[in-house]
Amino acid sequence: MPRVSTDQLAARRQQILDGARACFARYGYEGATVRRLEQTTGLSRGAIFHHYRDKDALFLALAEQDAGRMADVVAEQGLVQVMRDLLAHPPATDPASADESSWLGTRLEISRRLRTEPEFRQRWSSHSAELTRATRERLERQRRAGTLRDDVPVAVLAQYLELVLEGLVSHLAMGLPADDLEPVLDLVEAGVRRR
Repeated sequence: MPRVSTDQLAARRQQILDGARACFARYGYEGATVRRLEQTTGLSRGAIFHHYRDKDALFLALAEQDAGRMADVVAEQGLVQVMRDLLAHPPATDPASADESSWLGTRLEISRRLRTEPEFRQRWSSHSAELTRATRERLERQRRAGTLRDDVPVAVLAQYLELVLEGLVSHLAMGLPADDLEPVLDLVEAGVRRR
């Protein structure tokens, strides 16, 4: 039997995650059936669940990956850039044409599951802390550099930005217009900068 390299395994896992992201964005967690996961990944259920124990483990791995990517963007460019990225890939009005590169589908399912599933909330808490930590560390770096306002504690500014993010996610989830929100994000960004 031929051996599969570590790179091939990583590529297969990423193929599964990319397909799952599209499937969860189109159908939500509940609607992402095994059959639909097979269709969007192009792989059999055996291949999918060889890498991920079950649908819940697959979703959690996807959510972890997206949270890590968001934290990387925050560390380099700030939480407002994450919001700009969400605007750049707004949700489609037709679930069949959902943008599989967007974090929004995963973020919406995380929010729903946090509200309705205590077990998921407990498992997710350490991952949500990663985004908060990245936001606070960036804000602290900006404060040391003298570009961040100094009349409000960093913790309050971080909470403010996280609330704006959640509000934006809700706005997009409701299908409200997003084409005029860049000036709003400019205002949010200006609100945390030193005057």
